[in-house]
Amino acid sequence: MDKTATKKRIERLKRQFRDMDYAYFVLDKPIVSDAVRDSLKAELTNLEHQFPNLVTPDSPTQRIGGRADGKFDKIRHKVAKYSLDDVFSFDEVLSFDARAKKNLALSERSDLEYSLELKIDGLNISILYKKGIFDRAVTRGDGKVGEDVTHTIKTIASIPLKLKDEVDIEVGGEVFMPIKSFEKLNKYSKQKFANPRNAAAGTVRQLDPAVAASRDLHAFFYSINSGSLADIKTQLDLLKYLQFLGFPVEHHFHKVSSINGVKKFFDQISKKRDKLGFQIDGIVTKINNLDFQARLGRTAKSVRWAAAYKFAAEQATTIVEDIQIQVGRTGTLTPVAHLKPVFVDGSTVSRATLHNEDEIKRLGIKIGDTVVIQKAGDVIPDILEVLFKLRSGKEKSFHMPANCPICSSKVERKAGESAYRCTNLKCYAQSKQNLYHFVSRGALNVDGLGPKIIDQLLDEGLVKDVSDFFSLTKGDLEPLERFGKKATDNLIAAIEDSKAVSLSRFIYSLGIRNVGEQTAIDLAKHFGSIDDLRKAPLDSLERISDVGPVVAKSIFNYFSDQKNIELVDKLLSSGLNPKDSTASAASQKLSGKTFVLTGSLDSMSRAEAKQKIRDLGGNVSSSVSASTDYLLAGDDPGSKYDKAKKLGVKIINQKEFLGLI
Repeated sequence: MDKTATKKRIERLKRQFRDMDYAYFVLDKPIVSDAVRDSLKAELTNLEHQFPNLVTPDSPTQRIGGRADGKFDKIRHKVAKYSLDDVFSFDEVLSFDARAKKNLALSERSDLEYSLELKIDGLNISILYKKGIFDRAVTRGDGKVGEDVTHTIKTIASIPLKLKDEVDIEVGGEVFMPIKSFEKLNKYSKQKFANPRNAAAGTVRQLDPAVAASRDLHAFFYSINSGSLADIKTQLDLLKYLQFLGFPVEHHFHKVSSINGVKKFFDQISKKRDKLGFQIDGIVTKINNLDFQARLGRTAKSVRWAAAYKFAAEQATTIVEDIQIQVGRTGTLTPVAHLKPVFVDGSTVSRATLHNEDEIKRLGIKIGDTVVIQKAGDVIPDILEVLFKLRSGKEKSFHMPANCPICSSKVERKAGESAYRCTNLKCYAQSKQNLYHFVSRGALNVDGLGPKIIDQLLDEGLVKDVSDFFSLTKGDLEPLERFGKKATDNLIAAIEDSKAVSLSRFIYSLGIRNVGEQTAIDLAKHFGSIDDLRKAPLDSLERISDVGPVVAKSIFNYFSDQKNIELVDKLLSSGLNPKDSTASAASQKLSGKTFVLTGSLDSMSRAEAKQKIRDLGGNVSSSVSASTDYLLAGDDPGSKYDKAKKLGVKIINQKEFLGLI
């Protein structure tokens, strides 16, 4: 065949492969035998060998690329990935339903429609497609930053290389290893894995994609992280759209018209669990209506519109060898049980939190007791009960200390609180934890300033409180171990960069008791400046949505303490410039205007452009509709451009956008 005829034949073969993959992985209805598939792949490989310039990224022959170089690139997610709250009883499911109705201002007697899906016990993954072509795969990581594992994810045959529509989209799913494949791997491989989840995670992080390709990974998809959702109104519609595009979706997904249907589905799946061929640890209950999902939003860590209804956690027995005290950044003394190591739910457990004195009394626990521990996935183990009949008489009672184990200062338990706290605000343990927190990813996010470096700076007497970070010089750092010129320059630059921090991150970085990331965002939106926040009276704080009396009192007390006032002043005088990123105190020139972005921008990143819009009071949407005010079109715009043109939406280029802002 000549080149033209070969090109047509290759395109037909690729279409045939997409049809075969769709039938096998999405519809679960194979249309050809493995032998036919192998024969077609051999023909395609031969044709591409003859004409290498006809090889395209969406060809089935391109699933296995080169080895990774030993380091996985860190990639910031376009949209932060959040966790699901775990529930282990139907009573907790009913409480979840009641909270959702309350937040949606629905009556208790009304019914919410729910989408139910299996909770695959695998590795969360995000995959980006550009114009329908597989572009990049990123692990969940900490929810904000993941690792680029394109080289291994691309080898998974069930993941399409080309979609049925030329869309720009990022999807979320779960990579897993079937139980039979896991058993085969552990039987013949030198490397042994504790369970299929660990095997999948280890395989995805392989440097050699050929090894990953040999280990039979699969994937199911269930979310669209970014991309147009204009015509999709429910979670079930979303799943069906994913199927249409070519993604495998676990077929047990189901809709119920009220929360009572969740228990029936859960019980049915519990009976089928061992026959599925892959591991699950429960079901995911999602409010079906996507508009309701958007209205409910999320907390700092998890969404309010979904919950993971999990099977009973795995349990084991072990012996409490000691109980020791851990001092946190707010001075809270937490008793921690040190256990005789025991293997449970895929890992060896040697510690379990006892929370507080009340929990120790409730359990009646003593050092030397035989206890039942429970662990579910990555959750910190809990001690469920003491097996009193196994006591020998040599067990020792534990009492909360009268003095801090770190600084020897007096500890106290205030009326109405369950926690004991160290009364010394300069306690070394608190100071160290505060330093860690101040530069952590959710706070100032100073790259290169991790716990080991902070410990080193403390040992050298270079820092005592968080404001000291900003007075560090090259002369302080270069003589230290692990610090050469480049490392010193990088850290000084990272500290300098952190001064341009958003108001919400700055508030969170202060470590105010009971103030998490979401509360910090709420405070930044409400007050617009750190000065207005610290002058706020108690009743003003209590009136803020989602800030109750306990949190309000914590904030008020923090800014009433002279030492904290002086610390904030020192930080501001060091050059920190916390700016409101919510437009409550900024110019409102884009107020009420809705923007959609498409294509790549060279003047700034899309994330920066979105932040600029929000800073000026505007809104950013992922899909074009009649209510869109502007479409910002960069290079190589996608289908949003055509839709905007059709709807008469004003289309602006990068230069016009810069003029606008």
